[in-house]
Amino acid sequence: MKYVINSKSNLQEKVAHGAFFTLGTLNILLVTLICVYLLLAGLPGIIKIGFFDFIFNDTWASTAQNPQFGILPFILTSLYGTLAALLLGMPIGFFCAIYLSFFVSKKLKTFCIGLIDLLSGIPSVIFGFIGMLVLVPFLQELFNLPDGASLLAAILVLALMILPSIIKVSIVALEAVPKQYIEGSLALGANEVETYFKVIVPAAKSGIAAAFVLGVGRAIGEAMAVMMVSGNASNMPALFESVRFLTSAVASEMSYSQGLQKEALFSIALVLFVFILTINASFNFILKRGQRK
Repeated sequence: MKYVINSKSNLQEKVAHGAFFTLGTLNILLVTLICVYLLLAGLPGIIKIGFFDFIFNDTWASTAQNPQFGILPFILTSLYGTLAALLLGMPIGFFCAIYLSFFVSKKLKTFCIGLIDLLSGIPSVIFGFIGMLVLVPFLQELFNLPDGASLLAAILVLALMILPSIIKVSIVALEAVPKQYIEGSLALGANEVETYFKVIVPAAKSGIAAAFVLGVGRAIGEAMAVMMVSGNASNMPALFESVRFLTSAVASEMSYSQGLQKEALFSIALVLFVFILTINASFNFILKRGQRK
């Protein structure tokens, strides 16, 4: 009987190993195919337009008689909008995770996490719709603007949209720290606040950093919501001006694009893909460097 049980166990392990290996390999192949496709579809447009004209020109007139395809306003808008949304969303999400992990009762925590799950499940178009009907008129009246659809509106919407990812992943990271860390810190004379911020947070920094990476990915990759509240105009970024993000540039013109215009939109997608890869690689490098120290 022991031999039969061991044989079944080994067979199950082999099947599970084969299934995970197959799924992992398929995932890698799919990502590789996406990379190859973006390169093949995006490089021709950059080559025809010219790298410097494409990246550093500040004029986008894709449907003009003499079209120009400069994406510098889109790049700067995406960078400024993402960074500003992170500066707003990161501290709020981090301190919410600290509060929900250590300072509330279980019932209130369960209720709040349920609300966060509900917030994370709301489609981005709903955020954009509410922002267009509520936030944009509010900003227009508050700052006496000709149009409230602006970079500021997009920043506020993005900051709200990245909160669920940051909060949930940060809570998981904080609660994964062994309780012995808390007990040891308290036994050495530290108070609760010192324990949480000087012991637990450093121990969970890799998970918290992962939460921030997810927030960056959500912010820089969002299209529909920012297109509805930002005005979608190809201007250089200004806080109270209508702007266009890299994502919204692709989404707004791809349906009717053709020829060089379509190739330029694929080139924008390639630039966005490179940005996301660079951000993720930078976070991973910083984390690994911190772990070595």
